[in-house]
Amino acid sequence: MINAAKPRLSLLRIIEMNIGFFGLQFSFGLQQANMGPIYGFLGADEATMPLLWLAGPMTGLIVQPIVGALSDRTSSRLGRRTPYFLIGAILCSLALFAMPYSPTLWVAASLLWILDAGNNITMEPYRAYVSDRLAPDQRPVGFLTQSAFTGLAQTLSYMAPTLLTAFVAKDVLDANGIPVIVRVAFVIGAILSISTIVWSIWRVPELPLSEAEQAALAERPLSASSALADIAIAIREMPKPMRQLAFAMLCQWYAMFVYWQYIAFAVGRSLYDTADPQSAAFREATLTAQQIGAFYNFVAFISAMALIPIVRRLGARSVHAACLAASGAAMLMIPGMDDKAGLFVLMLGIGIGWAGMMGNTYVMLTDAIPPARTGIYMGIFNMFIVIPMLIETVTMPFIYEPLLGGDPRNALMLGGALMLLGAVATLFVKAGGRPARPVPHAVTAPPVPPA
Repeated sequence: MINAAKPRLSLLRIIEMNIGFFGLQFSFGLQQANMGPIYGFLGADEATMPLLWLAGPMTGLIVQPIVGALSDRTSSRLGRRTPYFLIGAILCSLALFAMPYSPTLWVAASLLWILDAGNNITMEPYRAYVSDRLAPDQRPVGFLTQSAFTGLAQTLSYMAPTLLTAFVAKDVLDANGIPVIVRVAFVIGAILSISTIVWSIWRVPELPLSEAEQAALAERPLSASSALADIAIAIREMPKPMRQLAFAMLCQWYAMFVYWQYIAFAVGRSLYDTADPQSAAFREATLTAQQIGAFYNFVAFISAMALIPIVRRLGARSVHAACLAASGAAMLMIPGMDDKAGLFVLMLGIGIGWAGMMGNTYVMLTDAIPPARTGIYMGIFNMFIVIPMLIETVTMPFIYEPLLGGDPRNALMLGGALMLLGAVATLFVKAGGRPARPVPHAVTAPPVPPA
């Protein structure tokens, strides 16, 4: 168990400890905004394209629980979680540098595996670090600050190609048909990935372990077999509220993966009347999708900060259900929107939902799990994210043509319906309820002296 008496951190220090999350999420934003179009530029088929996204869920499913368990058992001069931050950030930076130079689909897909491995090695130890470092009443601020950085980082990563058109024409392509502005954006992401992580661990280092904690770790050998054994035990002993979150997570993450994969293609059809990834109109549709993506992430950034006092008052569960409902309604309306300005309005709902997904679920989780197993349960909780992505990746090629008519707009409508179902499922989770108000001390009258 981590030291019980944790020093309280100022808001500035909480922000600094999460700056590394900015670089991590800038990388994720580049991936979300650009991998679909990059696959399209390299000749991918719409129906089978989800299979090329297998890297994220597969590496997350394998890497994050193991890394989470190992980080619980790690004791080093740098700390328990920090070694994983650094290894992951280095892998991520290398993959980002190389990605835009991909000459073929298999090279791009392979680099995505490395990129996601780096991101996944970093992700859950980072969340465990926040839980370790903060007192329980400061954790909502910590996780919602992460959510805010997610929105800010992804706003900038989505906007990067558009902003770079001020210096490089959007139709300047490399030999593989990938726009040069995309290549430059990935280089910026590679630099941010490593530099922001280093800043966070320098400014807000991990707390040293007590002698008792050191002794407990010494009795638990650090190995892959012991980590796997810990994972098996933790799954068997998983708290009931965490199990209840599984179905809601299935709905929301299946929906969000559909959105990332098909939004550029849906905008291409609805606004630019094109289904040809090699056309100038599709490149324009890609920029539009990135612009509205930047806007919904900016909305998420603002919403995450605004949600802090609301969650403190109403609890994460009901607030998260409302966030998912807003996102689901927006997804259902996107396919019928043929006006660019209208798309930006709908991004208000997507942004509110994304803020909730990146913050509220972790507030609910930390209410339910034992502190001594934070790392391993954070890793296992990521399975609730990557398994829906795996299911979407495998099922979408089978339903895209026969059930969705080969139209990405219908895929977004499916995502919207699942978001609404996730909102309903969230209300049945026995965690993250309205916080109990402190009971005021009763005032008793002084005894009446005897007559």
